[in-house]
Amino acid sequence: MVILIFNPGLGTKSFFPVANNSGPGGEKNDPPGDKDRAREEKTFPHFSQGGRGGVKMKMRKIVAVGIAVGFIVSLLWVLPEPAGAQQPQFKFRFGGSDPGRQLLDKTTSMFVELSEKKSNGRLKWDYFCCDQLGGDIAQIEQMMANSIQGYGDVMDWWANWVKDFSIFGWGFTFRDNDHFAKFIESPMFKSMADKLRTQNGLRILAAGPTEPRMLFVKKPVAKLEDLKGLKMRVPEIKAYLMVWEALGTKPSRVTWGEIFLALKTGVVEGCEGPITSAYGAKFHEAAQYGYLTNHIISSAHITMNEKAYQSLPPDLQKAVEEAARESVAFARGEAQKAYQEAINKMKAEGGNISSLDTAAFKAVLAAAVGKAEAEGLWTTKGLWQKVQDIK
Repeated sequence: MVILIFNPGLGTKSFFPVANNSGPGGEKNDPPGDKDRAREEKTFPHFSQGGRGGVKMKMRKIVAVGIAVGFIVSLLWVLPEPAGAQQPQFKFRFGGSDPGRQLLDKTTSMFVELSEKKSNGRLKWDYFCCDQLGGDIAQIEQMMANSIQGYGDVMDWWANWVKDFSIFGWGFTFRDNDHFAKFIESPMFKSMADKLRTQNGLRILAAGPTEPRMLFVKKPVAKLEDLKGLKMRVPEIKAYLMVWEALGTKPSRVTWGEIFLALKTGVVEGCEGPITSAYGAKFHEAAQYGYLTNHIISSAHITMNEKAYQSLPPDLQKAVEEAARESVAFARGEAQKAYQEAINKMKAEGGNISSLDTAAFKAVLAAAVGKAEAEGLWTTKGLWQKVQDIK
């Protein structure tokens, strides 16, 4: 219970700073006189109306209101809790990098809310979006150390620890969301997820496809050759580096939160990203030409630190798994509507958004698969072709 105590005997002086309370030797100065009152009235004109008596009258009213509010609050604090509600037994932290209220942020915040609700108050998350806990690599490392217990973004990042996840960052690997979803249900993906759990202590609770990624550049592009020599931003994921090198650009690694400034200052001349996230980051304001290349189908996942997951009793493990599946299903269902709205908003805000013939892009990247595999971009031999064979 919280008790608020107000002392009705407080004088007006308690609310005002008194200049020079102590002299040079530490002795007390005289009480404030007319000059001091004038200074107070000048400094606090809203208290000076009606003279010193007016101030005291106002202060008595303030104190009276404070006492009433304190009494009401104290009553609220002693009211019984709703039936069935419990104090949190598990307090975790959840991190994400997506701009606030865009698709991935909605997905991860939904998971937090759903899992808390399903736990009936026994599980509590402190939620941090928008790179508040650092970039994706930093957050993943924190999750491995169990200083963050949950994280959600795209699955491409896992390639830094389990190489087969690089397949998600290779351009034009998946035909559509259905193709992507079938891969998620395949033994190949389950093997990748098991490696991430056993080797790195990270459990993917749920994952699925969301929306296409698109290209933003500061100059018009009509054909593949127009990208030659372009300073292209890529994330700290090797597959992206190799893809954009194969397409003729000069890739530079820049964190997501620094892309806008990098575009504005000319550090990079192009970037790419999920459509809704790119809109949230306002890439169309820094690079006015946007192209709907659909070169990668983006994803959503909810992942937990394995030790944190194992610390939960079976019913709460079930709760977080259900919440993760429902949240990822929401992301997939919401994606098409969300990214079409983002496209419309970018156009309305002056962005030059259009389609681009990507046949040449696809041919170049299909031809580069052998080189990528030979260099160990992924470890499962023939992985790209195995994905293509999924019908």
